[in-house]
Amino acid sequence: MTLLMMVLPAVVYGSLASLLFDPQPSRLKVRLQAIGRRCVALWHRLVPTRPAPPPDPFEMLAVQERLHAVAAQLRALEAEPRVWARGKRLEAAQGAYDGLLAEACRMAGVDMADAHISRGFTLSDPERFREELELTSHGWSW
Repeated sequence: MTLLMMVLPAVVYGSLASLLFDPQPSRLKVRLQAIGRRCVALWHRLVPTRPAPPPDPFEMLAVQERLHAVAAQLRALEAEPRVWARGKRLEAAQGAYDGLLAEACRMAGVDMADAHISRGFTLSDPERFREELELTSHGWSW
């Protein structure tokens, strides 16, 4: 009896796994996948999704102020030709600006052009210009 209780689940789960993970789709596998898709669609229709709460206006204002400060620092670095390690400072300030721009786009609901900004890469000039235009069209200023 105990041997049957140990072997039966292994047989059932093994047969289900071979049915579901078979490289050649069988009719039953296709039907089970269709039933699964219908169940997911029904779930999304029956269970209302809550919209994301709007971002805190004070957080948005803080991001706008930081964007303004970093943009002013970038302009000052670009205007002064005799700054020690100017290239590294420009690179760091541009990275900070792009990170703040990504955060502002997330808060405003703007779709970012590239998702690689979150991994620490900077945006190209056309991408940055597009994001800045999108933010200004959403009422942001800095």
